[in-house]
Amino acid sequence: MGEPSEVVIPLFGFLDITGEIITMWLIIAILAIISIYVGKHLQERPGKFQNIIETGIEYLDNSYSSTLGHTRARKYFYFMGSLFIFIIFCNYSGLIPGVGLTKYLKAPTSSLSVTAGLGVCTFCFLQASSVRAKGIKGYIKHFITPIVVMLPLLALDEIIKPVSLSLRLFGNIFGEEMVMEQFYEIMPIGAPLIMMALSLLFCALQAIVYTTLVSIYLDEATEIEE
Repeated sequence: MGEPSEVVIPLFGFLDITGEIITMWLIIAILAIISIYVGKHLQERPGKFQNIIETGIEYLDNSYSSTLGHTRARKYFYFMGSLFIFIIFCNYSGLIPGVGLTKYLKAPTSSLSVTAGLGVCTFCFLQASSVRAKGIKGYIKHFITPIVVMLPLLALDEIIKPVSLSLRLFGNIFGEEMVMEQFYEIMPIGAPLIMMALSLLFCALQAIVYTTLVSIYLDEATEIEE
C-alpha cells in the first residue's frame, strides 16, 4: 500500500492511468448513480436510505453555516458538499478489501497527484468566489491592503492555502496506509482489524478537517457579502 503509484494504462506518454485514477473513476460513477437514484426516488415520507442522506446533508449544512452563515453556506453548498462526499468516499475506499494490495485499485487520496488536483480546484473556486463577491476592484484591493508592499505576501498566502490542504490530506492518508501495511506484516490477525476500526473515524475526520478549513478560507474570501 505504501508503494509509489504504478502506471497501469499508458496513454500517449503523458496521460498515464494509475490505480488511484481507476478507483477515482469508479467512485465518481458510484456517486453519480446514487445521486440519480436518490433524485428520482425522493419521497415526502422518506425511507431509511433517504433519511440517512438527509441527515448527512443537514449535518454538513449546519457545519458550514456555523462558519459562513446560513445564506453563504447554502450558496456554496454544492461545492463544499461535493468536496466532502468525494474525499470521504476516496478515503474509505482504502478500507475495501483488496484496495491498495493491487496496482489496479488504490485509495485516490493516498496519491499526491489527486490531492494536488483537489487543491487546484479549491484554489480556483476560492478565487472565483472572491471575485464574484467583491468584484475585480475589491478582489485586487484585498492584496494591497493595508499597503501595496503586502501584495507578494498576500498572493503567496493564497497559494500556500491549497498546497497545505493537499499535503495534509495526502500525508495523513498515505501515512495511515503505511501504518496499516506494517501492522499486516507484524500481526496479520487481530491488529489490522483494530486499525481498520480506527480508520473509519480517521478517514471521516480528514474529510471534515479539509472542508472545514476550506469553509474558513471561503469566509475570508467572501466576507463582504454579509
